[in-house]
This record gives sequence, structure tokens and C-alpha cells, in this order.
Amino acid sequence: MGWGQLKLNYDEPAKKWTDALPVGNGSMGAMVYGQLDKDRIQFNHDTLWAGAPTTYTNPGAHEHLQEVRDLLFAGKRKEAESIAARNCMSKPLRQAPYQPFGDVYLEFPKFKDVSEYSRSLDLDAAVVTTSFQSAGVTYKRSVFASHPDKVIVVRIEADQPQSITFDALLTTTHETSSSNMKVDEKTLGLKGRPDDFTNRQKTLYPGTIEFEARLQVESTGGTVEVLDDRIKIQSADAVVLYLVGGTSYENFQSLAADPAAQCKDALASVAGKSYDKILADHQTDHRSLFRRMQIDLGGGHSAHKTTDERLNAYAGNPDPNFVALLHQYGRYLLIACSRPGSQAANLQGVWNDSKQPAWESKYTLNINFQMNYWPAEQANLSECHEPVFDLIDDLTVSGAIIAKDFYQARGWVTNHNTDIWRGAAAINNSHQGTWPLGSAWICQHLWERYRFSGDKGFLRERAYQPMKQACQFYLDYLVEDPKAPEWLVSGPSNSPEHGGLVMGPTMDHQLIRSLMRYTAEAAAVLEVDDDFAATLRKTADRIAPNEIGSAGQLKEWRYKENPRNTHRHVSHLWGLHPGEEITPDTPDLFEAARKTLEFRGDAGTGWSRAWKVNFWSRLRDGDHMAKILGGFFVNSSIKGGPGFYNNLFDAHAPFQIDGNFGLTAGVCESLLQTHRRTDKGDYVLDLLPALPSQWPTGSISGMRARGGFEVSLRWQDGKLQQAEIKSLIGNRLVIRDGEQLTVLAEKTEPGKTYVYPAD
Repeated sequence: MGWGQLKLNYDEPAKKWTDALPVGNGSMGAMVYGQLDKDRIQFNHDTLWAGAPTTYTNPGAHEHLQEVRDLLFAGKRKEAESIAARNCMSKPLRQAPYQPFGDVYLEFPKFKDVSEYSRSLDLDAAVVTTSFQSAGVTYKRSVFASHPDKVIVVRIEADQPQSITFDALLTTTHETSSSNMKVDEKTLGLKGRPDDFTNRQKTLYPGTIEFEARLQVESTGGTVEVLDDRIKIQSADAVVLYLVGGTSYENFQSLAADPAAQCKDALASVAGKSYDKILADHQTDHRSLFRRMQIDLGGGHSAHKTTDERLNAYAGNPDPNFVALLHQYGRYLLIACSRPGSQAANLQGVWNDSKQPAWESKYTLNINFQMNYWPAEQANLSECHEPVFDLIDDLTVSGAIIAKDFYQARGWVTNHNTDIWRGAAAINNSHQGTWPLGSAWICQHLWERYRFSGDKGFLRERAYQPMKQACQFYLDYLVEDPKAPEWLVSGPSNSPEHGGLVMGPTMDHQLIRSLMRYTAEAAAVLEVDDDFAATLRKTADRIAPNEIGSAGQLKEWRYKENPRNTHRHVSHLWGLHPGEEITPDTPDLFEAARKTLEFRGDAGTGWSRAWKVNFWSRLRDGDHMAKILGGFFVNSSIKGGPGFYNNLFDAHAPFQIDGNFGLTAGVCESLLQTHRRTDKGDYVLDLLPALPSQWPTGSISGMRARGGFEVSLRWQDGKLQQAEIKSLIGNRLVIRDGEQLTVLAEKTEPGKTYVYPAD
């Protein structure tokens, strides 16, 4: 697909938030409605949350740990859950919600005889455009969020002079402690704090973070008047608005930042710059990331159809290039909501219009947060991964408190949720919230960055210590199985979010075993901590192994079975994806994983379907992967339930962005896998391992591979035609094409491209 075909197109304004189109610069995001007489641009800032700095700890929790374990080993789950609920939970019990910031409203005189309406999001240009004709005049509005200049820009133009008259309002739903003010002759301001938030458990999260936004106008022709509550523009030829925002959030322990200074600095960055220069800088920056990858899956491009029409038609006539569009949409969204220096992408990325968003729109660490970042390395957006590492740095601090107070353990730990205040304790309820494996899973992202990049400096300076300290916790956390003392088991824990509080869930063991083994490998790479690495390897070998159950499925729990349930979580297949314990090289477990997925079924929420897309890709079954993928293509704006909204946001339902990112990753997994190794430790580049018959001819360029390679592929009639593989760091290059294994180069030259099949 050419860059110009990567658009979301509509022929009517947005009626609701999930029709609006997203822009973002990492820290700020906005939803553009494209309405006529009263347009709305709803915006967010990634540091605007309810609450205040807190540890969420419960210092006496460790005193009850052994009692809970004993009860679980004795089969008294309900009693154990009751004790844990009373004594071993976060204080307060729930974490704080992400908050909306405000809205820009553009109020125009009523447009008459409107025709030729068009609304679009150009993924390559990263601009939302609305255009229409009224009374012989063609109007155009363009909105984008610039990362280089830290501003959201709105340009309004017309093809006839003196045709633009409107009022611009800057508002917020936080009405209790907010107010507008005139900043200067061309700038309107808004400042305040979030309204106090009380959750369903009657816990109060006071609005403590101070915020400020400013809206500045530049007009060509006409007149501008800034009042206390609005900007009035009369008879202009063209108008540009610059929206900036900031908060007092400095870090998870401090609210000492100055939001007014942040706004002033951002506006200063665009002072004296032309609109064309700001747009050009924005697009150069965006395209430096976005244009690293192209994809064409064949089929019609359906350029004559609107995006919602394409969504509605997919089930009856699957369009491979609509999948390609969604793949690139996931990359666009990650660029827009996760940049170096921003907060990490939460459950809704950076976009939220509710003061009580679903699941507080925070970071759910038992799948959803990690899924957000599955595309970061393989879809060639490594820089967008950086906010994850910043979050891990914070959690090593807050999580050390929880490790000590809840477990009397070394190192650090986090359970299945965190928020802007870096809560790490078990939340919500004991039978689901007690899952101290969040730290093991997110450490995998540190290791993945190293595996894709080969950056030993990153491994040494950024990754190794958090990984090592997480291992220290699990060394203290594991206990011997009283029924089989040769094995170590985890607990109290659960198999997210299913089956209650237990000892020995399979997913825990996969995560801890994997963490210990790759941390030991990292120590060897860095030539440090030989004795510690030996302890990790020995301990990993003692962790209870994966087991096959009575129905041929992979067992989800060590001490019980429920093979034929259809729960949305399939947590015990972590070792299949994103882990690598279960591969064709472990055929019995590989078939057990397949059997598990057959029992679980193909349905699910958005993120659940996305994980199944990746699972079936790892199982090398492209047609089943495409079947799961097809289940996404339901218009939830019309039919409700899981699918996509009109703006192609993933409908859990409600909106969660993880399904978008999981789909992007799943497409990559179907075309290239690099998690298996040779007996020499080299990563095998497995080409087209799960190509579905729906995509018989296509191409993709710019995929990244573990071991330090960049891969481009072309295929026809379901067969690989050519692979071009660029070496980034000089590793040995091993190719798998079907079942054929080929050593393409014993030692590659960094920067050189290798072709397979060789000419």
C-alpha cells in the first residue's frame, strides 16, 4: 500500500467520542470530531490523574503470608482468600484513575447548504482533516499534534477571503477548581485541579495535580479579541490555533513541576515559526518512525469506500489490505501515545474523555500493558519503548517497599496493576488482584530491547539491575512443593484472572523460569555475577515444569484442572507467546497448547482475540490466525460487543487500545518469527511461518528481528519470492523457510543487506 492510501475516511462528522479521530505527540492526545457549527477537540495530558503520591503499602501484610500459603496447600481456598482480603491488600484497595483534561470548542455561525463533507485521518501525514462546502465557500480544518514543538495545532482556512468567523472556547469537565483567564491579547488560559474522585468503594482520591492549558491564536486578516472565557475571531482569511498543556506532576513522588512554565515554554517553541514549518517539522519527525515499515497484503484498496463501510463489509468480503491498514494504524497510535520522555501508554493510550474511565484507564500488568508494547521492537518503533523502561525504574523503588512489607523479600515486585503513583501492591480483591508477577513480565521488555538491538550499553546501564533485583524477589518468594519437595512453586497467586487464589499456577512458573534464565544469560553477556547467575540457573531448573492434563491440554494449575472452560484469559500459554518455552522443538507441549486453544474457543474481548492471533501465529497455523483476526471485524458502534468502533479503536468493549497493538504484533508474528535459536544460540529468522491463504500475494519491509536484523519479504501464491535481510550488528544469519534451515552467513557485515534465495 502506498503512503497515500493509509487513511481513515468518513463522509459525516463524529457523533460520539468513538467516532472521533486521534492525534497525539506522546504526552498530549486529542480526539477530533470534525463537526460543523460547533466542533469539538477533546484533549488529554499523560500526567493528569486523580490522587496524590502514596505508597499503597500495608506494612503488616507479611505476617499473614505463611498462613495463607498453608491454607492453600491444604485446599482451603475460600479461607485463604478471606484472610488475604482482610490483611494482605493494598491501602487503599483500588488505584487512581487517569483523567480527561479539557476541550476546545469552535463555535461557528450556522453553515448553510453543506455539501462535499469529508473527514479523514492520514496515518502517514499524521493530520486529521475536515473539509466541506457551504454557500459556495470551501472550508478546511487541519489538526495535528507536534512532538518536536509539544503543541496541538488547528488550522482553519477557506478558499474565499474574510470567510472565517467563530468563537474558540477552552473548557474542562473539572468544574469545581478550574477557571479561564485571559493571558494576553492572543492567548486564552485554563487552570485548575481535577475534581475529587470517589470510587465505588467510597475511597476519596482528591484532585491534587495542578493543570494549565493555553490556547493561542494567529490570524491572517480579520480581527481577534481575547475575552476572559473565549477568543473571538471575525472575518479572517485563515486562522491557526496552538493548544498546549502541562501539570504539576514532576514524578511519582513529587508535584513540584510548574504547569504555567510548561505552557509558556511550549508556546515559545513555535513563536516566529510559520505554520508550514511547524507542519513540516512534525511530519519529518513522525515519518522518521512511521515510514520504517511498509506492508501490502494484496486485495482491493477500496478507496471509494469510507472506513466504516469497509469495516461493515469485511465479514462478507475480507479485504487483506484493510488488515494492513489496521496494522499501520497500530503503529501510528503507538507513535502518537508513547515517546521518549512521555508516560507509558495506559489502557487507552493517552486518550480518555471520562472522569471514571473503565478500569481507571491505568496500567494492567497481567497482559494489557505488555500487549501495548509487543509491536515496539518487531514493528521498528524501538524509541517508543522507552517510557516502559522509565516506568520500570519507578517500580523498582515503589516495588521494593511492597517486596519488604508484603513478603519480607529482597528486590522489587509489582502485582497486576499500577498507576501514575506506581502502586505495586495487590489491589481490588484477593482472588484476582494477588498476582505478584507483573515485575517478571515487564522485565521481559528490557530483555527484548537487548535481543532486538544487541545494545550491551543498554543491557548494562538500564536493564540488568532491574532484572537482577526482580530475580532476588522471586528467589525469596518461591517455596518447595510439600507434595514434591524437589520442585519449587509460586504463591499465593492466581492464573489471571481465573480460578481464584492458588499455589503453583503455570503462568507464574513460566514467567519466573524465563526471567531467571535470561537474567543469567545477561550476566554472562556482561561478564558479571557468575555465582548469582549459577543460582538463577539452578533455581530455574527446580521450578515446577509445564504439565499436560487429562484432556491433552496444557495444565493451567499445578493442583487442579478445568480443561474445557472458555475463559478470555489463556494465561498459561504465556510460554507459547510472548515466551518461548513452547515451540515446535517441544512437540508434546506444542500440541497441548493447540488443544488448550481449541477448548478455549475463538471468541473473546478485543485484547483476548489479539492474543489468540499471536498464539495461532506461533502455532504456525495462518488460516486459524486469520479466522481469529476476522472476528475483530465487527462494528461495535452499531452492534455493540467486541470488535472495532467506527474510528477503529479496539472495542473490548469498552475501548481498550491493547487490541489495536496486539493486532499489529500478530500480523508481524504471522510473517516473521525469531524466538527460536540454533544449538549455537543464534536466532533463527523463520520466514512466513503462519501466512494465511487469504494473503496469497504481498510484501512487507522494515520488520525487525531478534539478533539484530531488519527484514523485508515478498511472496506470491503463498510462496516466498525473496527476502532482503539487513544486518545491524554483525551476527550469524540463519534462515528457516518452511522446514529448510539455511546458514546464509556465518558472520554478517553490519549495514550490509543479504538476499535469500541467493542470486
